[in-house]
Amino acid sequence: MKTTKNLTEYRAKSAAELNDALTAAKKELFNLRFQNATNQLNNTARIREVRRSIARIETVLREKAE
Repeated sequence: MKTTKNLTEYRAKSAAELNDALTAAKKELFNLRFQNATNQLNNTARIREVRRSIARIETVLREKAE
C-alpha cells in the first residue's frame, strides 16, 4: 500500500537525507497553511498528507537513532 511504500523509501535513506526531507516537508506545510489562511488553497487534504509524512519521517529518524 501507499504508506508501506513511503516507509520503505524513508528507511532506505540516510539520516542526512531524512533531515533534508523533513525540512522540505515542514516548509511545504508552512506554505500550505499560509495558502489556506489566505483562501488560495484548493486541496485542503494535502495539509493532512504532509503532516502525516512529517510524522513518518520523524518516526524513521527515531528508529535509526536507537
